[in-house]
Amino acid sequence: MELLILQPDRTIFKGDVDSVNLPGAVGKFSVLKGHAQMISTLKSGIVKYIVSESGEEFSVSIKGGFVSIKRDIVKVCAE
Repeated sequence: MELLILQPDRTIFKGDVDSVNLPGAVGKFSVLKGHAQMISTLKSGIVKYIVSESGEEFSVSIKGGFVSIKRDIVKVCAE
């Protein structure tokens, strides 16, 4: 699945991942391949993801934003 983490002035990450953990407005949640389509607001917290190619886990701190999930493309627009 493809993950894009975007800020207004730059792209933080773009690539294939196995999973993404997000700080949703009503609680943390995970996204795996085949996840249902959805849009959710995000609160301040940590976005964690595992890169498919290397298996390494990375994390990015965000101050809020939203996520769009559609056809195995996860777009995080963050502050």
